[in-house]
Amino acid sequence: MKRSIHKIIPAQKVNMGGIILDQSLPVNGVEQIDPFLLLHHWASKLPGGESEKDLGVGPHPHRGFSPVTLIFKGAVHHRDSLGTKSIIEAGGAQWMNSGRGIVHSERPPKELAEAGGDFELIQFWANTPANRKLEPAKYQPLTAEKTPSITSEDGKVKAGVVAGETLGKTGPIELMTPMLIMRFEIGLGGKMDVPIPKNFNAVLYLLDGKAEINGERHAGGKDLVWFKNDGESISFEGLEETRAILLAGEPINEPLATYGPFVMNNQTQIMEALRDYQMGKMGVLIEEFDS
Repeated sequence: MKRSIHKIIPAQKVNMGGIILDQSLPVNGVEQIDPFLLLHHWASKLPGGESEKDLGVGPHPHRGFSPVTLIFKGAVHHRDSLGTKSIIEAGGAQWMNSGRGIVHSERPPKELAEAGGDFELIQFWANTPANRKLEPAKYQPLTAEKTPSITSEDGKVKAGVVAGETLGKTGPIELMTPMLIMRFEIGLGGKMDVPIPKNFNAVLYLLDGKAEINGERHAGGKDLVWFKNDGESISFEGLEETRAILLAGEPINEPLATYGPFVMNNQTQIMEALRDYQMGKMGVLIEEFDS
């Protein structure tokens, strides 16, 4: 049985430190769709002639959840207080379990800053259960080549399994809580049915294009389709060339306390996170640039 649609949420423009993003979570009184806390879509064209150090997001901390970046155009240079330096290009992902604390930065790499070009990514935040929030931080890079792929029967849909298991494929990301994360390139007329465990909350976000969902409603670019938990699959058909992602996960069902880059269970833990960051217990990131 297919899941019915609970709601379609159009993304809203937000200004994050001068960067204009499309935000579809949290929005319209929806604080979270457990375990997913935030969904940002950033697309821009870099003019070129710039320095990497002047672009993107500089060093900042996280604790208690997983910030995940899916790259669609260009590339992202990740640096962190664990000593990691990692560039992932279009089609790949950067998955970071922030655990008890990490400081990282996210920027277009030097070559893209200097030459210019298209830059597009989605970042979502996935919560971590209370009993795992203070585990050691871990960064997991995933290239397009190492992302398991699925092609629909009609040959018109290409899917990548970033995390979780479906249709005989398992994503390589080590998860803190059960999830299914996928990315789709949907051609005109392309159809696919995707099984999803009934107890998972699930949303489908369209980056662009237009699709018919479950044969019942149309959704367009920058729409978030939120499904009810009343079935074990979803389906879609491309009405145009369309790109989309699926975020599905088992609800954690725990109290939520947030403050900027920290996601914990109560305000005392938030204050502890602030203190630990200020004391340098989440590490230090000093970026080095070639130019």
